[in-house]
Amino acid sequence: MNAKIRISICVIVFFASCSSNDNSSTSSESPDPSLNTISSLEYIDEIIITNDPIGDVPTGGFSGIDYKNDTWYIISDGSNPIRYYTADIAFNQEGFSNASISSLIEIKDETGNTIPENQMDPEAIRFDINTGNIIYNSEGSISNNVDPALLEIAPNGTQLRSFALPENLDANTTTDQSGPRHNGALESLCISFDSDAYWVGMELPLIEDGPEPTTTETESPVRITRINKTNGTSERQFIYELDAVDREPALGTTFSINGLVEILEYDENQFLFLERSFSSGYLDGGNTIKIYNVDATNASNTLNTSSISSETVIKAAKTLLFEFNSIRSELTNNTVDNIEGITFGPLFSDGSKSLIVISDNNFNAFLPQLNQVILFKIIP
Repeated sequence: MNAKIRISICVIVFFASCSSNDNSSTSSESPDPSLNTISSLEYIDEIIITNDPIGDVPTGGFSGIDYKNDTWYIISDGSNPIRYYTADIAFNQEGFSNASISSLIEIKDETGNTIPENQMDPEAIRFDINTGNIIYNSEGSISNNVDPALLEIAPNGTQLRSFALPENLDANTTTDQSGPRHNGALESLCISFDSDAYWVGMELPLIEDGPEPTTTETESPVRITRINKTNGTSERQFIYELDAVDREPALGTTFSINGLVEILEYDENQFLFLERSFSSGYLDGGNTIKIYNVDATNASNTLNTSSISSETVIKAAKTLLFEFNSIRSELTNNTVDNIEGITFGPLFSDGSKSLIVISDNNFNAFLPQLNQVILFKIIP
C-alpha cells in the first residue's frame, strides 16, 4: 500500500548507478551477503533529489529499488505511463556526492501496448541477473476487482510472463469476510537467496487472517510466499507478525496504519523486513520506520492454511535492527519519510557493504514532500 491515499506522508526517493569516474565504491556488483550476519546498521548520509519531470511525465512515486550490474532500478507507482527508471548515484563512505535519473522506461503489456489506466499499481522491483529480466509486483485494486500480480518484463519494458499467485491473494469483491484489503495487498518482493524463486509479501493481513494493526497490540499476521521462478508454482509460505501502529493520530485526524513494505533475503531463511507505521496529523510526516532481522527457518508452511486466526502456526522470528527515529534529527526537516524501498548497494572502498532505502513522494499530492535517499553501512 503506497500511502498515496494518505495525508501528509513525506517521501524518499533517489536514484543511482555508481559513476565510472567516481571513486565512490570499489565493486561494480552488489555485495554477496552469503553466510554473513547483519548485526547492525550505521547511518551514513541522506540526499534530496529534485522533482524535475522527464518530458511531461512527473518524477516521483518511488516505491521500490534494486541494484544490479552497476545499475539502479526504481519503480514508480504513478499512473500512466506505468514505468520504471534507471538512475545514477555516487557515494562513498563519507556520504553522497551526486544522484540523477538516467532514463524512463514505460512498462507495457504482453502485446507491447500501453497498460490501461488503473490496471497496475507497481510497488516493488528486482533485476534478475540469471535471466537478464526485471521482476515487479502490482498491488492491483481490490475494491475495483483488479488482482495483485507478479510479472516479468524485458529491460525494454515489455511483459514476458505473469506468475500465478495463491487464490486467496486475489481480489475478492463478493464478500467482505475474506481476501486482501484494498491498498494492503502485494507490496514487497525479493529474489530468493538461492536464486531459484521470488518471495512476495502482503502489506496487511488477509481479512480472514486477522485485523489491521492498531495502536493497541493485535494479532496482525501477513503472508510471505515463495514462488518457483521456473515452474511458476507457489512452493512455500510463512507468516510474519506486524507491530502495532506507533502513534495515535493527531490534530483531530483519525487515520493510522502499519504494514510490511519491503523484504530482502540475504541468507537462507534470513531476511531484512521494512515496516512502516503512519499516523496522520504530524508535522514530522507521521512515519515510524523500522528494519527487522527476520528468521523464517522454523516458520510453518501456511500455503494450505485457509485462516491464520483459526490455526496454530509458528511465525517467523523478528529482531529489531534499526529504528529511524534514532536519526530523525539528522534528516531534512527532522522528517522520516514514507520509506518503501530497500536494496543492497555496491561495496564501500573498505570492502564493507552498503544499504540504501528510498521512499514514495506521492507526487506531492497532499503537501510538499521530499525526494529522499538514505545510505547505511552494514555492520556484520
